[in-house]
Amino acid sequence: MLDALATPSETRTRPILEVKGLKAYYQMNYFGVQREVRAVDDVTMTISRGEIYGIAGESSSGKSSLIKTIAGAIRPPLRVVEGSVKFDFGGKTLDVYADPARMKAARWQHLSYIMQGSMNVLNPVRKVKHAFHDFAYKHMSLGEGDFRQRLVSHLERIGLDPRVLESYPHQLSGGMRQRLTIALATVCEPEFIIADEPTTALDVLVQQDVLALIKDVQRRMGSSIIFVTHDMTVHAAIADRIGIVYAGRLVEEGPTLDVFQQPQHPYTAHLIASLPRIGDLRKRKALPGKPPNLSEPPSGCRFHPRCPLAIDICKTENPPLETRGTGRVACWRAGEVEAA
Repeated sequence: MLDALATPSETRTRPILEVKGLKAYYQMNYFGVQREVRAVDDVTMTISRGEIYGIAGESSSGKSSLIKTIAGAIRPPLRVVEGSVKFDFGGKTLDVYADPARMKAARWQHLSYIMQGSMNVLNPVRKVKHAFHDFAYKHMSLGEGDFRQRLVSHLERIGLDPRVLESYPHQLSGGMRQRLTIALATVCEPEFIIADEPTTALDVLVQQDVLALIKDVQRRMGSSIIFVTHDMTVHAAIADRIGIVYAGRLVEEGPTLDVFQQPQHPYTAHLIASLPRIGDLRKRKALPGKPPNLSEPPSGCRFHPRCPLAIDICKTENPPLETRGTGRVACWRAGEVEAA
């Protein structure tokens, strides 16, 4: 529900997003056999205003399910079974799952989404301008002429020629289409943006341009961003803080520089150690095994079957996510990764 309007000073200090004890499971029943996949399992996190928060982890770690749940964009068989997701938009609290109607109205105006792959947004048989009209027009309370002028000004600010509005998606390069998806997500100047792998399948030079564009738009609007990617080098370039997700759980979180310089969790240390370094010719050790089946996750710490530091307690008890240094970590042997 929306609460009473907060004072300007309270609005500046309150986090824009609070997630508490969030559990979202895929609950399926096929031929009388019930199956539950614990894709998001007891995640608690907050994001501050103007912050870029990175979410990292292997494929099948639960990153996409987490951001869909945060955005209130879930469909059966994915269901929220416990916990809450609350945004603070303009000093008013919006509970995503207690007030779905208001949440629907907030999309694009207050909360927008940069999807993975531009063709998930742009219709291949319609001109680009129609996507902006379909997504943004009804949220901006402008006449057709004023909306068009606002759109042209927005495109020019982010370095796009307004003539692209008359193009079909197939007439544009991959980098140009991705820039358009960023323009689409930011034209209403939302307070919060979720970016789901926006640099996937782009070459390195185009990727740099896209990251620079996102940071420039974010600084100008003062928006907060959740940036999801498995590429740790991208997080190093853009994120203020980073959260590491493994098997549906948040296992480490902290300022990006601190996480890279001194990872506390063995899984985080592996992700960072796998990055190539100029002049380093040493062979990298692959992490044994693979992420667990989340319909039958291992007991205790879900990383223990692959962890070089695992001890008996790791196999039986799930470590709590506790404050350590400048961040948080869920590991019975936190900080001992150098011994691995």
